[in-house]
Amino acid sequence: MKSHTVRTYKSAEPLPRAEQLAWKIAEVAADPVAVEPAVVEMIGNRIIDNAAVAAASLARRPVANARNQALSHPFKPGASVFGIASHRRFSPEWAAWANGVAVRELDFHDTFLAADYSHPGDNIPPILAVAQHCGLSGEALVRGLAAGYEIQVNLVKGICLHEHKIDHIAHLGPSAAAGIGAALGLPVETIWQAVQQALHVTTTTRQSRKGEISSWKAYAPAFAGKMAVEAVDRAMRGEGAPSPAWEGEDGFIAWLLSGPKAEYTVPLPEKGEPKRAILDTYTKEYSAEYQSQALIDLARRMREKIGNLAAIENIVIHTSHHTHYVIGTGANDPQKMDPNASRETLDHSIMYIFAVALEDGGWHHVHSYAPERAKRPETVALWHKISTVEDAEWTRRYHSRDPKEKAFGGRVVVTLRDGHVIEDELAIADANPLGARPFARPQYIEKFLTLSEGIVSPAEQQRFLETVDRLERLRGEELLGLNFTVDPVALGAERATGLFEWNGTSRETGRSAVVGA
Repeated sequence: MKSHTVRTYKSAEPLPRAEQLAWKIAEVAADPVAVEPAVVEMIGNRIIDNAAVAAASLARRPVANARNQALSHPFKPGASVFGIASHRRFSPEWAAWANGVAVRELDFHDTFLAADYSHPGDNIPPILAVAQHCGLSGEALVRGLAAGYEIQVNLVKGICLHEHKIDHIAHLGPSAAAGIGAALGLPVETIWQAVQQALHVTTTTRQSRKGEISSWKAYAPAFAGKMAVEAVDRAMRGEGAPSPAWEGEDGFIAWLLSGPKAEYTVPLPEKGEPKRAILDTYTKEYSAEYQSQALIDLARRMREKIGNLAAIENIVIHTSHHTHYVIGTGANDPQKMDPNASRETLDHSIMYIFAVALEDGGWHHVHSYAPERAKRPETVALWHKISTVEDAEWTRRYHSRDPKEKAFGGRVVVTLRDGHVIEDELAIADANPLGARPFARPQYIEKFLTLSEGIVSPAEQQRFLETVDRLERLRGEELLGLNFTVDPVALGAERATGLFEWNGTSRETGRSAVVGA
């Protein structure tokens, strides 16, 4: 890996395009280095993971609305939409939109945390949609996804967005554009322009993750993916973008991040170096913010030691800056303590999550967030006894570059009414690659089979999994098999029709989302 210093340049200062971050990202994307077997295996795992959480979210309102928008844009050759038979194709930017919302809705897929936060699996819907639309091979898809993960992970390592209240999709737009460019085998100059446009149009504020969190939290990454498809389309037509996007005098760093005197260091692979960043990422065993994964495991472990939860006086979670200020009491969000809060808000309340995990000894992607669950008097009472504090050591470990030190958990101190104190700590979730029960292909398959049960037929489940097993060998329309069709018998004909048929006026013609397709 090579570290690149990124700073603001005045308009009068020469900055050759070969020295711009967007150009360097484009060079990495265009480098046709072979994808290592371990990376191919993990890409397959994450395709399964995305399908699992998408299946579980199909009936939810935000997903149904995004899907209905996509269904109004039929297109040939087109891309597939989760749950819809693959002979029905849709404009790839809209397929990326619908599938991106389905993947993101439950906050239940992969994660990478460093200087900033990310869900790198959000790269898969737009890159896959373009690959399906263009009839690419599985090998090309793998190359694109490896590039998308590589760029996003390294931007997240080098540039902190959240301290300036910029949403993390500002790293996703450029990474998805780079991944699409890599899959299509585009020249460096074209990817360069697409990456810059994608950054420019996907920079939004973190209000989407603050206070009363709305359904836009699920739509935001899908928006970035859709914009990435359109950015590549426009660049392929020969159009330019605001440049230099990161380093310009009125650009991203100067006015939206740390200012014209700031410097950032972004690591990127050198020419010929394999793209392995996906192996640094990790998925979720539970449908909750990643910093809560280890704490859910810890709650399960401490439950037996505590015994009678009514005897608790208070609980203090000693944890990292991020956990305290984003999902803890340091956020100063009264909604995080409100039994009437939305699912999206409860997902970002470690106080609520820890209380329910203590009571139930586990976590369920639907039942744990049900309004009646959140309003139980005993749950509310326990919930309001929990607070968080930042611990400098947990913050240091959170930012550590040493995988053996990196930690996303915390130390929990439970004080009982009789003065007795029970404490325990857990650094990483059990399902983390370095955890007690690390996820591998069997666990991803189990997650898919569990979350899609009653939605996808057993035969269709197996067909999908067998398609993933042949990922690199897929050709042309076989990529459409990386989708699944719902089981109308299991859902009931009326419900299936309501979920997957658009009742508006179909647009039977449309424009291509990729030049020459």
